[in-house]
Amino acid sequence: MLAPGVPSARAQQPQIGGAAPANPSSSALVLARVKYSGGGDWYNDQEADVNMLEYLRSNTSVNVRPQFEYVELTSDNIFNYPILFLTGHGNIDLSPAEARRLRAYLDNGGFLYIDDDYGLDTAVRREMRKVFPEQEMRELPFDHPLYHSYYEFPNGLPKIHEHDAKPPQGYGLFTDGNRLCVYYTTETNPSDGWADASVHNNPPEKREAAFRIGTNIVVYALTR
Repeated sequence: MLAPGVPSARAQQPQIGGAAPANPSSSALVLARVKYSGGGDWYNDQEADVNMLEYLRSNTSVNVRPQFEYVELTSDNIFNYPILFLTGHGNIDLSPAEARRLRAYLDNGGFLYIDDDYGLDTAVRREMRKVFPEQEMRELPFDHPLYHSYYEFPNGLPKIHEHDAKPPQGYGLFTDGNRLCVYYTTETNPSDGWADASVHNNPPEKREAAFRIGTNIVVYALTR
């Protein structure tokens, strides 16, 4: 068994999939940050998204556009992005229209990655019930393909940022039979590791693990 973060022999050359690209003439990937109401700081650590995209460009064949972009869930623009990214601290409040539009996006091939930047867990679980009232989040087993899509993480999520001395956990919501369409990480905070090194003072090995699990998330979302 390979050590955490070792490239997987099963790693494939990822191709852009899911929703149509933002620019019809380009297939470049952007991690579209979800702008939400409720008081949470949806906009924090904007350089994290750009750094993650730069890592993908340097270490995979994914065609990226390394810039920060955000999108509102009521906008048709969400369908221009194969992956949405939601993070922050505090509270999220989705309107019925936002919940319906997010469900339509996910049912039509979109993928949402949520990273609890601390204190977001209660709001995430409550608001995702608006989107998927028929199911509860399920913790992904360590043998789930996401943990092996590009780098090997045989023990699941790496612990990137310490919050409550609890183990890292990754949860999913599913559509189209058993397609993972929402992936939620808590008690680990990979996107803190994507931020500039001076922001959270994570050591280099933690930042590398954060970028590698981020790569797995993106590659899984694009090739599932």
